Amino acid sequence: MNLSEVNWELDAAGTWPLPVKIATAILICILVVGLWIKLDTVDQLSSLEQEEKKEVELKKTFETKQKKAVNLEVYKKQLEEIQESFGTMLRQLPDRTEVASLLVDVSQTGLATGLEFELFKPQGEVKKEFYAELPINVRVVGSYEEFGTFVSGLASLPRIVTIHNVNIKSHQGKASKKSQEVKAAKKIMLMDAVVKTYRYLDDAEQAAASKRKKKGRRKRGRKK
Repeated sequence: MNLSEVNWELDAAGTWPLPVKIATAILICILVVGLWIKLDTVDQLSSLEQEEKKEVELKKTFETKQKKAVNLEVYKKQLEEIQESFGTMLRQLPDRTEVASLLVDVSQTGLATGLEFELFKPQGEVKKEFYAELPINVRVVGSYEEFGTFVSGLASLPRIVTIHNVNIKSHQGKASKKSQEVKAAKKIMLMDAVVKTYRYLDDAEQAAASKRKKKGRRKRGRKK
């Protein structure tokens, strides 16, 4: 078959040799299929991929919710325990009338361990959402052992008391008679710290604190 002798005009396609007709038909089929895939199938495959991703996400969401549903009773029990624990902690926060006696307890705890107070200065309250912090600046003289006993004593008080900003150094000041007597047996040190007690805010105070908090947010928003 001499291809140079073939009339390649489309009008003369009927006269083309059979192999040429077959090759042309195959080529046309390939072009049609390729065009179909590009215009329709690719978009469908992309949509299918997206739907498969959604299916995976939905399965994960379902599994998460199913686990929560299965453990619902456990979660309810944990919530009850948390609420009970929270109530116990709230009962450990004194009200206004008990603050004075709590301050005495803190002071007496230090004296009972043998410490000497050089400073015991309650500061202003710092109000939070439902409670207020009552920081007390203290400076005490004693030994490491007495400091440890003092901190343990604070932890064992029926009310919540915490200690912060502890700074211990050698005592350079004039020792008292008692300190002079024990100086040979114990190394006398000076400890500065902030002891924090806490009290529960009543409903009116909580409402006022919430109002101040919202007001502060509005002010910050206007500044921005």
